[in-house]
Amino acid sequence: MDNLKIGLASVTFRNKTVPEIVEIVKKAGVDFIEWGADVHVKSIDDAKPAKKLCDENGITISSYGSYYRTGCGDEAKWEDVCRIAYELGASSVRIWLGNKDSENFSAEEYENLKKEMKFICEKAEEYNLLVCPECHDNTFNNNTDSILKLKNDLNCKNFRTYFQSRYLRFDYDIDRIERTFDFIENFHVSYRDLKREQRFKKKDRKYLDKLVGKFISMDFCGIVIVEFTKGSKEKNFLKDIKKLRTRHQIKNP
Repeated sequence: MDNLKIGLASVTFRNKTVPEIVEIVKKAGVDFIEWGADVHVKSIDDAKPAKKLCDENGITISSYGSYYRTGCGDEAKWEDVCRIAYELGASSVRIWLGNKDSENFSAEEYENLKKEMKFICEKAEEYNLLVCPECHDNTFNNNTDSILKLKNDLNCKNFRTYFQSRYLRFDYDIDRIERTFDFIENFHVSYRDLKREQRFKKKDRKYLDKLVGKFISMDFCGIVIVEFTKGSKEKNFLKDIKKLRTRHQIKNP
C-alpha cells in the first residue's frame, strides 16, 4: 500500500471560513474534509454551500464532526444531525459516548446507553450513515474492552469507531488497533497531553510514525484525518502534510 487517504478536520482552523479551508485543502493536495458542527456547519443552511464548494473543487466530505453527546436524550436533535450529514454527503457522523469513562458507568447507565445507541444507529441507517464514537477519555469509548462490548451488544452494522492516540501508551495503542481494526472508520492524528495541537516533535514523530506504519501494514482503507496544527496556521498544516507523506512514502493524489 503506497497511498494513504489523508483528510483535514475543519476544527483545525476554527478562525477561517469554509472557502478559506477549501483553498488550504486544495493547496495541500488533500482529498477529504471532516466538517465540524462547532463552527463551520451548524445547520442544513450551512451544509448546502459547504457541499457545493467541495464538489466544485473535487473534495470529498468524509464525515460530520457533530459533537453530539449521548445522554442528552434529544431524539429530534439527533435527527437534525443526520439530516445535516446527509445534506453534506458525508458517509459517517462522529459523536461522543457520554461524559465519563466507561469504568464509571453503572449497570443501569450502560443499559440506557445501549438503548440510546440502538435508536441512534437505526435512525442513522435511514440516512445511510455510519455512527462513529470518538476514541477519547471521559467517554465510554475510553478503552478497548468497553467499545468491543458495546459493539457486540448493539450488533448494529453501521456502528464503527475512530482511532485516536494520546501518544502516551504505545502498547495499548497497538493492541487497540489490532483488536478493533475491523471497525475503525477513520484515524484522528491529533494533539498530545491535552495540547490541542499536532506538533510533530521528534519524540512524537517516532510514536506517530509507528502508528501510521501499523495502519499501512494492515492495509487500512479509512482516512487519516489531521486534527489541529501548530498555532492553527496554514503554513504549519502544509508542513505537517508534507512530512506525513514523505515519512511514509505516500504519493500525492
